[in-house]
Amino acid sequence: MRIITGTYKGRHFDIPRSFKARPTTDFAKENIFNVLKGYIDFEGCTALDLFSGTGSISLELVSRECRQVVSVEADRDHHAFIKQCLKKLGTDRCIAIRGDVFRFIRTCHQQFDMIFADPPYALPELPQIPDLIFERNLLKEDGVLVFEHGKNNDFSAHVRFVEHRSYGSVNFSIFR
Repeated sequence: MRIITGTYKGRHFDIPRSFKARPTTDFAKENIFNVLKGYIDFEGCTALDLFSGTGSISLELVSRECRQVVSVEADRDHHAFIKQCLKKLGTDRCIAIRGDVFRFIRTCHQQFDMIFADPPYALPELPQIPDLIFERNLLKEDGVLVFEHGKNNDFSAHVRFVEHRSYGSVNFSIFR
């Protein structure tokens, strides 16, 4: 896993082979972040990374000078890996939370400039996640929700949908 740009550009982290989660590919990550530059100035913003997995997106957000990143991951080993990576970077701008994303969404009282969600593609509740985020008012007025999903999901009819991007087998829907 590699950080693409920013303060920690080029830093590599070896993901244990036993991990179920795999990071968003460098190709997809680089392209979606290029698109997002047109929506948001990462420097100084607050970001939420839901279903953090390996922490690839959280680390990228920290490297791009987000003021605060909250990373939520339920898996104990993945959470420990994220904390280990943050320790290696020597940063305190990311809060790694081990917990259930749905419980976090229900209890969170903070708003974010950007939310990135990458749930397991087979998760039965996947289609409801954008609505839950908007119902709980987790996104600031000009904020952006980036939702990674499989090719079988179509969010183009959602009232807050802005655009869809596809990079190989990785699909992103962007909401405002």
